[in-house]
Amino acid sequence: MSLTSPISTTDAAGRGVRLEIDHVGKVFGVETDKPFEALRPLKIDIQPGEFVAVVGPSGCGKSTLMLMVAGLLEPTSGTIRVGGKPLTGAMTDVGIVFQDHLLMYFRTAEDNVLLQGVIRKLPMAPVRERTRELFDRLGLSADAAKRYPHQLSGGMRQRVSLARALVLRPSVLLMDEPFGALDALTRLQVRYDLERLWMNDRPTVLFITHSVEEAVGLADRVLVMSPSPGRVIEELRIDIPRPRPLELGEDPALVEYSKRIYEHFSRLGVIRRDGATAALGGRQADA
Repeated sequence: MSLTSPISTTDAAGRGVRLEIDHVGKVFGVETDKPFEALRPLKIDIQPGEFVAVVGPSGCGKSTLMLMVAGLLEPTSGTIRVGGKPLTGAMTDVGIVFQDHLLMYFRTAEDNVLLQGVIRKLPMAPVRERTRELFDRLGLSADAAKRYPHQLSGGMRQRVSLARALVLRPSVLLMDEPFGALDALTRLQVRYDLERLWMNDRPTVLFITHSVEEAVGLADRVLVMSPSPGRVIEELRIDIPRPRPLELGEDPALVEYSKRIYEHFSRLGVIRRDGATAALGGRQADA
């Protein structure tokens, strides 16, 4: 796997690789008298360059799935293949974005992103060029690039985190509730920017979220998860042209897809029509 190709300045469309999640399940505490099944065996086939979102209630195993795909957590059963090869350790050609930005407080925003090239001992000129490009496309000024994380807003820190994940043009992008801590307007803009960055480079994306509208607005396919132990209860292909609108409510088709997912959660008791708090993400949800 080349470490220099990800920083090429040529068109990288189609760089994503196939992800095969073949009957992968996870049970914690297998050797104890109280094992916990977090995830029922799943079979998911994600095509190169496809954007797949996984939406489900808290505790259904979404984050566990992402950590196993990243090679950071070992499955109890099944096999994960990346580009046709079994995953036997931590994935290398990957960008990961968590809900917490996880930036190093003693490095500037720019230096947090450039660290990817430093660690891999890559030629830094193209890494710097790519960093400037990403900052510009994500609305981060040259002044913001020189600031430390504590000097940036929450939205700016998460934009830096996204730039860090994309700087080497990875073939796989894994995102776990990346916009969960952002205010509504910032979340809207970053989602809009992410789609356009993805359309340019086309990495394979596995996007974990509690937000039904976010999943429908971004994904080619949405996998709807059941409550714990998690399993896929429906797969929706989102057949809407790109780029998607900035305001998702403007497109009737997006609304219909969202309603269909909410109906699943209503039948499962995840959300209730009596106004009780939803289990999707600890907030009120309107079915």
